[in-house]
Amino acid sequence: MENSEYAVFILTHGRPDNVLTYKTLMKCGFTGSVYFVIDNEDQSASKYIENFGIDRVKIFDKKAMADKIDEANNFDNRKVIVHARNYCFELAEELGYKYFIQLDDDYYEFIYKFPESKGQVLCKDLDRLFSTMFEFYKSTDARSICFAQTGDFIGGIDNGKAAYRFSKRKCMNSFFCSTDRKFNFLGSINEDVNTYTTLASRGNLFLTIPVFCINQKDSQSQKNGMSDIYKLQGTYVKSFTTVLMHPSGVSVSMMNANHKRLHHSINWKATTPMILSYKHKK
Repeated sequence: MENSEYAVFILTHGRPDNVLTYKTLMKCGFTGSVYFVIDNEDQSASKYIENFGIDRVKIFDKKAMADKIDEANNFDNRKVIVHARNYCFELAEELGYKYFIQLDDDYYEFIYKFPESKGQVLCKDLDRLFSTMFEFYKSTDARSICFAQTGDFIGGIDNGKAAYRFSKRKCMNSFFCSTDRKFNFLGSINEDVNTYTTLASRGNLFLTIPVFCINQKDSQSQKNGMSDIYKLQGTYVKSFTTVLMHPSGVSVSMMNANHKRLHHSINWKATTPMILSYKHKK
């Protein structure tokens, strides 16, 4: 798939001088179209335009988008990414693209991840990588597919038998999308998990492609973006939003880390359709 057939949307807020993802795209040889998606509540809009050009900075009405979607709360706090995620489908149609990629603004590496890999194998040809992802996407009926994240590989890349150990029926952070497979992101926070669990329970397919991986800054480690909302609400509201959306398949549990915190826990058998063994046929 040629890179002229799709666009890359970087979803960003308040970081006009520190859009790490754009720097990484350039470093990794990407030559396609890149647009910066910001909202009309961003006080640094003029700086984005100064840095990247008025044709590449796309500004949407955040309140209008908030009124269209299910934010899953009545907090009226719009310092979140869900509105931009949903706007991207409209933007792609306006620009004449059927396919597009949503990326956050804090990626500093694109990495290949194979069981036999040694160390960090960095991607140096993103045109080829994105094309490969889209060719696979087009061959499936998945609503969206995404790159893995480095956290997916904590504990080892495989189960000792060269099989990837983490769930692949999810879609987080990066999204390969099509305007003819449109879906709505749900909830003002934890929107990716809310979406892939709730919609998967209704028969929609989402997939993580484990052989490719993004590396990004830790949550709350940078100014602006969604750091403010995480600091304000922590992970309590974040995790329980997904329980609210899909209570039959999601609960909360304590995540072991340097500082223990609540995190969502997904019962996949109660979330995604399963293929029954032929032996159960009557």
